[in-house]
Amino acid sequence: MNAPPPDPTRRLGRAMSWLAALAILGLLWLFFSEQLERRYNPNRDLAVMPGGSGELVLQRNRMGHYVAPGTINGQPVVFLLDTGATQVSVPAHLGPALGLSPGAAAQVMTANGAVTVRTTTIAELGLGPFLARNVRSHLNPGMRDDQVLLGMSVLKHLEFHQRGDTLILRAHGS
Repeated sequence: MNAPPPDPTRRLGRAMSWLAALAILGLLWLFFSEQLERRYNPNRDLAVMPGGSGELVLQRNRMGHYVAPGTINGQPVVFLLDTGATQVSVPAHLGPALGLSPGAAAQVMTANGAVTVRTTTIAELGLGPFLARNVRSHLNPGMRDDQVLLGMSVLKHLEFHQRGDTLILRAHGS
């Protein structure tokens, strides 16, 4: 007894079903990754315009942190504002792309203990309407992500006002 020949339309229908399922999964992944990014960085759509209004308003993220876009030497970065950090701490792997040269080795205390970093100077750092030049900072090999800790070497030049989940930054005397 001979088996009936395979139906090409059935095979095509299965293939189309798989493609549709993959397309739906892809769209869901894009949607949810966008939602997760917005929860992590509610300030990501801020215009980075040094020399603007003199005020920057940030929303706190779901983890209670203030994260904002900015620039180092003209290159885009994401800053995590950290009043507990003395200086700006840049992940060492970002140094070359940001035009940062490693200097002398130094020991710093972090939340994870002592770390040997390399000192560096950021020629130009932008955060919203604020621009800082010749900022003392360091390249930290212990930082694995792409987030830059914006420490007090920059934040000391700004006034802070927090109300609820909003942080307002202004230049001193504005």
